[in-house]
Amino acid sequence: MSNTLAILNKQGKQTDKINLPEGVFGKRVNTDVIHQAVVMYQACQRQGTASTKERADVSGGGAKPYRQKGTGRARAGSSRSPLWHGGGVTFGPHPRNFNYTIPKKVKKAALRESLNAKFQSEDLLCVDELKDKFSKTKEVAKILTALKLKGKTLALLDGCDDSIRLASRNIPRFSIMRSEDVNAYDIMRNRKVLLTKKAFDNLIKRIEK
Repeated sequence: MSNTLAILNKQGKQTDKINLPEGVFGKRVNTDVIHQAVVMYQACQRQGTASTKERADVSGGGAKPYRQKGTGRARAGSSRSPLWHGGGVTFGPHPRNFNYTIPKKVKKAALRESLNAKFQSEDLLCVDELKDKFSKTKEVAKILTALKLKGKTLALLDGCDDSIRLASRNIPRFSIMRSEDVNAYDIMRNRKVLLTKKAFDNLIKRIEK
């Protein structure tokens, strides 16, 4: 595989190419660091608001339901026992924080490997900076069609006119982020990654610094 990335115009024609760093692209993808990062980002998105009542939290059950002996039934001290219908829950979930962190080096490595994975699967596309102002959704959709972008797409359009954000809001399975905010989870959860030359340079700086 050539260690270069083509730069396309909005008609889908190649106008230039980027020489990719050999230490980042083209080598075997380290899926272990990607997995660590993705699991961490997913854990941080969990709300952790599930809650159940234990026997001490359920109302009622103050009196002994029936006498200790002579009824032929198992002894019972409270009608709010977890064994009874309407009783408390044993070892049920309670609100908790699922957040945790991984080392910065692992996050950086995961970002690098996720870009490498998209490059090797030919799902990484680079376009010229789109300086045009967009007023209609079909203008953006026309560019995506010319670039043959199908499926869930993440766009990192640093250097483009901000009007593209408003014009692309109604396009299904298409989202825009800043290159400084994107992480390995964002890249891997999308089928295609579309970026500008400026966004690509910003990502390389994040990886190499």
